[in-house]
Amino acid sequence: MGAADIVPGVSGGTIAFITGIYPRLLHSLRNADLISLRLLLRADLVGVWQRLDGGFLLALLAGIATSILTLARVLSWCLENYPEPLWAAFFGLISASALVLLRTVDRWDLTRLSALCVGMALAVAVALAPRVTFLPGYPGVFAAGFIAICAMILPGISGSFILLLLGMYSSVLLALRELDLLFIAVFGSGAVLGLMTISRVLDYLLRRFHDTSMALLTGILAGSLLVVWPWKHTLVWAPGRDGLPRPLQQQPVLPQEYLARTGEEPWVLICLFLATMAFTVVLVLDRRGRQPPRKPE
Repeated sequence: MGAADIVPGVSGGTIAFITGIYPRLLHSLRNADLISLRLLLRADLVGVWQRLDGGFLLALLAGIATSILTLARVLSWCLENYPEPLWAAFFGLISASALVLLRTVDRWDLTRLSALCVGMALAVAVALAPRVTFLPGYPGVFAAGFIAICAMILPGISGSFILLLLGMYSSVLLALRELDLLFIAVFGSGAVLGLMTISRVLDYLLRRFHDTSMALLTGILAGSLLVVWPWKHTLVWAPGRDGLPRPLQQQPVLPQEYLARTGEEPWVLICLFLATMAFTVVLVLDRRGRQPPRKPE
C-alpha cells in the first residue's frame, strides 16, 4: 500500500483489495468509534487494542512506513525517468487482480453485472474528469479532505488525483510545507469524518451484499486500468509539490501516437514484458494460495 501511494494515480486501497485484507481493514476502521473512545478514556488500553485489531493495524502501518522509506526514491526515480515501464507493471498487476477478483462473486446475475458496469463507469469518469471549481474557503477544505480520503480507501481511485481534480492539491501541500495548523486541522477533520463514514458504509455493504459489493469494487478496479495505461497524452497540467507542472487530465493513446505526440520513447517491448511478468506473478500467487496445504508425511 505504501508503494502504491507513492505513485500518483494508484490507490493504496487497490493493494489492500488485491491482497485480501480489505474487509479486515474496513472492520478495524469501523471499530474506531465511541466505544473505543470510552475504553480509551477509562485507560483500558488492552480493550482498545483488541477492538481495533491493533496487531493488524500496527503491522500494516509498519509495512506502509517501511515501503515509503525504502521505495520512495526508487519509485519516484522510475516515475520521473521511465514512467511507461512502471505504469505497465501496475497495469499487469491490476488487470490480473481484476480477473482473479471476478471469481469471488459466486453467482452472476443482472444486479451484479450492473454493479460491475457501474463501478467501471465510475472509475473511467474519474480518470477522464476535467478539473472542477471547488467550494471556496474552509468549507471547501473540509469537503476536500472528506472526498479525498473516501477516494483513497476505494480500490482504483487515488486520493491525490482527486485533490488535483478539485484544485486543492497544491494548497494542501503548501499548508503542510508551511505548517498552516488551521488549514491542516480543517482538512484533517474532513478526512477523519470521511474515513469513519466510508469505512462503515463499505463494511456494511460487504457484510450484507457481499457479491454485489465485490462486483462494484472489482468494476472500479478494472476501470482504473485507464489511469495506469502506460501511454497517455496530457491535456491539462497542474502545479505539483515542487512547483513544476504535473499531468492533471490525460488521454490514453496507442504507443505510436504517444511517440508522435510527445517525442518520448514508448518502450513497447519492455512494457509488454513487465506487464506480462506482473500479470503472471498475480495468477501464480493466486493459484498457489488456492491450493490446499500439504499434509505432513
